[in-house]
Amino acid sequence: MNTTILIKLQEIVGTSYVFTDEENLKKYGHDETEDFIFPPNVVVKPSSVEEIASILKLANEFKIPVVPIGGQTGLSGGALAIHGGIGLSMERLNRIIEIDEKNLQVITEPAVITQVLRETVAEKGLFYPVDPSSMGSCFIGGNIAENSGGARAVKYGVTKDYVLNLEVVLPNGEIIWTGANTLKNSTAYNLTQLMVGSEGTLGIVTKIVLKLLPLYKHNVLLLVPFFKAEQACEAVSAIFRAGIIPSALEFMERDAIDWSLQYVDGISVEVKENHQAHLLIEVDGNYPEILMQEAEKILEVVEQFEIDEVLFADSEEQKNALWKMRRGVAEAVKANSIYKEEDTVVPRYELPVLLKGIKEIGSKYGFQSVCYGHAGDGNLHVNIIKGNMSDENWKTEVPKGIREIFELTVGLKGTLSGEHGIGYVQKNYMNIAFNTVQLNLLQGIKQLFDPNNILNPGKILPDNIN
Repeated sequence: MNTTILIKLQEIVGTSYVFTDEENLKKYGHDETEDFIFPPNVVVKPSSVEEIASILKLANEFKIPVVPIGGQTGLSGGALAIHGGIGLSMERLNRIIEIDEKNLQVITEPAVITQVLRETVAEKGLFYPVDPSSMGSCFIGGNIAENSGGARAVKYGVTKDYVLNLEVVLPNGEIIWTGANTLKNSTAYNLTQLMVGSEGTLGIVTKIVLKLLPLYKHNVLLLVPFFKAEQACEAVSAIFRAGIIPSALEFMERDAIDWSLQYVDGISVEVKENHQAHLLIEVDGNYPEILMQEAEKILEVVEQFEIDEVLFADSEEQKNALWKMRRGVAEAVKANSIYKEEDTVVPRYELPVLLKGIKEIGSKYGFQSVCYGHAGDGNLHVNIIKGNMSDENWKTEVPKGIREIFELTVGLKGTLSGEHGIGYVQKNYMNIAFNTVQLNLLQGIKQLFDPNNILNPGKILPDNIN
């Protein structure tokens, strides 16, 4: 990095918040995407919107790439500095600014950890539903960037459904608010929703206004073992067709549970040899008698399939253990093998076809897959395991299989990502979901916001559009 640029950065944020040593560059050069490491040339830790604006003005003038870095929990490579440049760590912008109990809103900075925000508003009887598996470490700003979901998106929606207004620094250093702190807003183009899911390619989010809900009082949690995995997928849409909207409906195939039980301490769940998959189903609300009626209706539905004895979690401890098992799957897979994770999503009725197709594609190209995810949304995470595959086949055959999985997904009226984003690792599959006209529109939006292509370059858009 040019000495002049370093001096200017130090003048903006202070010498103690500019880092060029190898340890810090490596630390901020990765997220949770496979084993990729792309260190920036310098890491900068601003503490205010004004400092971020000054950094972007400088970077725009000298055409230096800027990569926003949040909690580094992403799974699509969104925080990787693949072109070097400035790693813009957001970690110092970590205040919950205001909880507006009268209007059920919260104003927060982007580096607040999602679970901290959820627990803080819960103390006031309020509910922020978005709960990605990494909520104990991911930042709200990263959730905005990826339009994160989580287990309760099936009933409550994803991040975009709670974002009312954003303070954003544009690539040229200008500061704007994108909307209004209102529940309804039909005033011109929706800049707020354009920013949500843009993966740090259009602007840097510095303040966030979120709507909240009243906190529910009760929930019922069931674990349903299935003898056939495809039947577990079939049961998902059957539950909705019976008139029930669960607050969570999670699918875990056998390997996912086995690995999680081995990796996560303090969980005791009996998994019989002939169990192929489980559904974890939750209903929530304020009236226990209604929840029990809904649970009984769910039982009527799943009993139409080949299932074993259903487990009703009868204590908070047991509920927490079951959720710990589900949320531990990704870490368990990562601890057991080199892997690639894809984030497919289809209309929920098509889940059995998707699962069957994924297994057939794996057999064709010689890889094992471990599938789990938010089945209530039709969102299936596909972990492709290297296992005993040769390095050559891992490099050449697996990408062919991934392409076929995405082609199957789009053919089922689905798309490439439900909640992990596109980032670095999925960008060259974008031509499966979008044609040239659509990709050129996306590129035109990027060009309008960021004509010098400094902000998180090399993400989302494929290397070659035409």
